[in-house]
Amino acid sequence: MLFGELFGRGYANGLIDEARKVGMTIVGITVGRRDENNALRPLTDEELAQAEANLGGRIINVPLMAGFDLDSPAGEPTPTDLLGDMTLKSWQDDKLDWAHIEKCREAGVQRFKNSVAKVMAELDGMIPDGSNVFFAHTMAGGIPKVKVFLAIANRIYKGQGDRFLSSRALLDSDLGKLILMNFDEVTANTFQYLIEGSAAIRARVERTGGQARYTAYGYHGTEILIEDRYQWQTYTNYTQGYAKMRLERVAESAWANGIKATVYNCPEIRTNSSDIFVGVELSLFPLLNALKKECGGAWAEAQWQACRALLQEGFTLEGLLQNINDYNASDVMKGYRNFEAWPMDNSRELADLMIGTSDAITQMHKDRKALVTDLLSALVLEGTGPLMFYETSSPAAAVIWLNHDVIAKQLVERHCK
Repeated sequence: MLFGELFGRGYANGLIDEARKVGMTIVGITVGRRDENNALRPLTDEELAQAEANLGGRIINVPLMAGFDLDSPAGEPTPTDLLGDMTLKSWQDDKLDWAHIEKCREAGVQRFKNSVAKVMAELDGMIPDGSNVFFAHTMAGGIPKVKVFLAIANRIYKGQGDRFLSSRALLDSDLGKLILMNFDEVTANTFQYLIEGSAAIRARVERTGGQARYTAYGYHGTEILIEDRYQWQTYTNYTQGYAKMRLERVAESAWANGIKATVYNCPEIRTNSSDIFVGVELSLFPLLNALKKECGGAWAEAQWQACRALLQEGFTLEGLLQNINDYNASDVMKGYRNFEAWPMDNSRELADLMIGTSDAITQMHKDRKALVTDLLSALVLEGTGPLMFYETSSPAAAVIWLNHDVIAKQLVERHCK
């Protein structure tokens, strides 16, 4: 059961592919759509047919849009309405009415929980006694759709020199505090609502000989090859990091109560949503070295060759990887390899180095729409699907890291043996 709508190509596809291979029944949900008045509605017949074709299974057509940025008590302004008057000049000083924000949050949570109850009532009738049920949580995000944040985000995640903006300035503002609250609701608390809302289904299938499992997608940095050993590193500043740690705590609490819920902390990849974070893709390149280190042989060499073919004449893959080595070995990046302090704030020197390195490497390619990181992202997706799917039958812990060594071994196992 996919607890989140499937859009495009992403991590969730790997789980769906494995479920399909073993003949599981696939059921999904929808976040719904907004009408001209921003009210949530179910999918139309045409939208539903398209979504079910994309999923390859049945979709329960009850809107499950997470977050509270467009919720409020009847007739009162939503948080998004309150943000509408903020400007690039005023946003750091603008204040929000937190008592009202809390009423909006409560309204959004109640709406979501009510919809979860409807979804679970319908799902219950679709699951026979004694079945094994795999609940896969895929919800993340929570940025309110306001123009001022787009301009702020461009400076925090893409700005260099005079265009640089401190991520701490955002987090210390009322706007930033609201965004963190909404991240918690979308990314983490929905996992709790899923576990609670499916309690009756879980109890029934376990009582009749089946089992229930829960997974969620986390991010908490990744171990990659740096100076020929796997070392933890991270993208900075990952504003959703606080919500991702909250997601881990939800899993740990469930685990302590005998519920097999596991957050899989996955590597950095390029997706439509991650492309705002310029430099997040730099952690992908050392996967090429990991493929060779884990004895990928001729298949690993073929991946190197495919990557070489994407570079302009005059640039080598070895030269690109040397740039990455120098980047990771720099004093600036060493200062950010601090697991206990995660997620750390950005800095001007970090932005200049990270964004500058990202731009320089992108320039090495023949086509900005055909990058080495596209190929490597696809490999990571291919590796994580089966790793998560089969580990979840008997998971080792509430939180598991899928580092580059684990991904590389999985790929080598699949292609070389």
